[in-house]
Amino acid sequence: MDIITNEDPRLNITEEEFLYAQDVIKKLSDYFDAKVVGQHQLKFSLVGAIIADGHILIESVPGLAKTTAAKAISDAVDGKFARIQCTPDLLPGDIIGTQIYNQATGKFENILGPVFANFVLLDEVNRSSAKTQSAMLEAMQEKQVTIGGTSYHMPEDIFIVIATQNPIEQEGTYPLSEAQTDRFLIKEVITYPSAAEEVEILGRIESGAISRVDPPVLTIKDVDRLQEIAEKVYVDEAIKWYISSIVVASRRAGQIQNLELGKYIRIGASPRASIAFLKMAKAAALMVGRTYVTPEDVKQVSHQVLRHRIGLNYSAVADNVPVEAVIDAIVNSVKAP
Repeated sequence: MDIITNEDPRLNITEEEFLYAQDVIKKLSDYFDAKVVGQHQLKFSLVGAIIADGHILIESVPGLAKTTAAKAISDAVDGKFARIQCTPDLLPGDIIGTQIYNQATGKFENILGPVFANFVLLDEVNRSSAKTQSAMLEAMQEKQVTIGGTSYHMPEDIFIVIATQNPIEQEGTYPLSEAQTDRFLIKEVITYPSAAEEVEILGRIESGAISRVDPPVLTIKDVDRLQEIAEKVYVDEAIKWYISSIVVASRRAGQIQNLELGKYIRIGASPRASIAFLKMAKAAALMVGRTYVTPEDVKQVSHQVLRHRIGLNYSAVADNVPVEAVIDAIVNSVKAP
């Protein structure tokens, strides 16, 4: 157990809490591995998002197990799960609920939608219209929705949205707005599996291992306690300044000397990026068995935290500059403590 203690003893992680957290993380990881071949970076992001109690956006071309991975990590926990297939004709009321006229009583009644669950999978979120996408704004930020002037709160313990999307170059997609993407704690991009991993996938398909329904290995209380322990992970003041400096640099990249890629940035990251860095760095530290955050933890989660918060201009598209290259340039321009 690698520990740095806080001055306030109430904020210290005990050995019992540390061992408990490691056990829960291992159960989540093992359950994922039983259902998904490879995709270790995706596993890191999904488990990290659950530890940090944040929403996650997953992007890839069709067929790379986005939905399978999201369903697997949700099935590991014995909570309420809802899957919403986003289509162009989907309406906001199909997600959050709507008002229905009751002829027997002569009054309108509020009917709650499927979003009221612990884990909500928004499958192919960018195939729904902007109007429908905006239905999730209040739910994801305030953890409540308003129907007919009445506000309804999401589950108090755990409410995590796992959204999948296809690249915007795909047919029939609607780009998510900056306000929408900023509400996702992190964004992960999936790549194709290796040849060996694809052979493993075929073997699991034949054996029925992937389609088999396994019982959950954790309860909502387990996840709730894991999140409480993660909040106690120690973050030094120097690390907080390091996080802040990276986020501020994304907004002033054009003013940083020797940062050639700064010219490609159209819009920098919001303060939500700093919050996401803090939460995900704590999760990353806990996943490797530490109770304190290092600069390497911050660097490790930089792509996930910033790739959907930094907007690139048309020059970046013309020069084929990926956002990850810009992020690396920004992080490297800031001196680590």
